[in-house]
Amino acid sequence: MGFDREALREAVKTHGKVVRVVIAGIKGSSPREIGAAMLVWEDGQSGTIGGGTLEFQATEAARTQTAPSRLTQHALGPDLGQCCGGAVTLFSEVYDLDAVDRLDDKIIARPVSKSEMPLSVKRLLAQARGQGVEPDSQLVDGWMVEPVHQPARNLWIWGAGHVGRALVDVLSPLPDLAITWVDTGPERFPDTVPNGVTVVPAAKPAELVRHAPNDAEHLVLTYSHNLDLELCNRLLSHDFRFAGLIGSATKWARFRSRLAALGHPPERISRITCPIGDPSLGKHPQMIAVGVAAHILRPARQNDLKKDLSA
Repeated sequence: MGFDREALREAVKTHGKVVRVVIAGIKGSSPREIGAAMLVWEDGQSGTIGGGTLEFQATEAARTQTAPSRLTQHALGPDLGQCCGGAVTLFSEVYDLDAVDRLDDKIIARPVSKSEMPLSVKRLLAQARGQGVEPDSQLVDGWMVEPVHQPARNLWIWGAGHVGRALVDVLSPLPDLAITWVDTGPERFPDTVPNGVTVVPAAKPAELVRHAPNDAEHLVLTYSHNLDLELCNRLLSHDFRFAGLIGSATKWARFRSRLAALGHPPERISRITCPIGDPSLGKHPQMIAVGVAAHILRPARQNDLKKDLSA
């Protein structure tokens, strides 16, 4: 979790004044973690600090906030009637474009109750800039410190048909994914694309594989089996963290044979996962998308990926 500066910038551009509300501290149990944030403007909001009464009251307070910043304490049980039973500290700040432009590039540190930067914060910033040690989001000695959010995973979605669109709808809200969306022409994409999704129309999509980071994850689901095969071929000759192909067991058997004929050894071919998702959910595009999303996000697979990367 980090400070999503670009989401804040887009919200301010669209809605004018925006109040960012972040969980700065927790005692006991809480619906969300320190650093979880929401953006609130006059007639809307985005993000969440956990929902329920806490978020409702924080949203209402943000819409009437006049002070540049405000620190508040909330006992979830006694004050709000929530079942979590803990206590949450919220830090609310008003932003316009000038304020967004003044934010630091990597670590955002600003005073909450003390104007002079304490030594503890100076040390955190020195470690971040000198040693690359990114601090956790935290309230420390009267200052709020948050790293600027950077997506941890690069996901390339090949294909903008019904399943590709459903996948983007499901996955684009997740903060740790930077999505690159590729298809053969601009007319293949919807008129409105979620923020944070990079649309790349290309007459020959397979030519783009060499530009993907070696640790990228790929979902191959184009309208053409021939294009799917060429993408798999290029991916096996490149490198990747994960590659999933939409298709039946029969399709994958044929692809394995053709990829072997192209010179790829069996152990290399087995790095591609096919079928992907949960066939028991059905064939509706949204259900396929839910199954595929669960497949690539489930913790067990992430642990396997971490082992692969550390080997």
